[in-house]
Amino acid sequence: PRLRFNDGKCDPAGRFFAGTVQEEMFTGQAALYRLDPNRKRTTVLEGVTISNGMDWSADGQTFYYVDTMTQKIARFDFDPATGRISNRRPLVEIDPEAGCPDGLTLDRDGNVWVALWDGGAVHCYHGATGKRLHRVAVPVRQVSSCCFGGSNLGKLFITTARVGLSDAELRRQPLAGGLFVAEIPGVAGRPIHLFRSKRS
Repeated sequence: PRLRFNDGKCDPAGRFFAGTVQEEMFTGQAALYRLDPNRKRTTVLEGVTISNGMDWSADGQTFYYVDTMTQKIARFDFDPATGRISNRRPLVEIDPEAGCPDGLTLDRDGNVWVALWDGGAVHCYHGATGKRLHRVAVPVRQVSSCCFGGSNLGKLFITTARVGLSDAELRRQPLAGGLFVAEIPGVAGRPIHLFRSKRS
């Protein structure tokens, strides 16, 4: 009860991963699931609180994942043949004063771009070392996700929210809930993976 789905994304093999969140944010009540092309569902990770952003390295060997309440971007070893994850370890832990990690995407160089809920920004971290490389400020606090688009995938599209904001906060953040776009010199994304439906 009171569980809903949140972020979802397809892996390089066309399997769809999607996670849940418990609406009262009870710790560890949600999970991450995988839907295979033959429509078989598998529970990939349990004990999740707020399942959020995810993406894969270009070689398909590393899975990046956010459970927001941990304040971490996690890395897992990923088995491209089976879709299994293992060996969880942190890429970076984000100071709560900077915001809470939410949706994420990888660029063509394998760096991780993560939206910071209540942080008014998107941060970019090196995909191997966790070193922060960029900060893109947004004129609203609730930054929810990001992805690359445009003709050459050179534009970073940033989604935001206005849920729960008071009238006073909305006056201070009139663009809350808006869609923003940023262009960072030398940075571009990668094409997305599509679900490969195959009935068994």
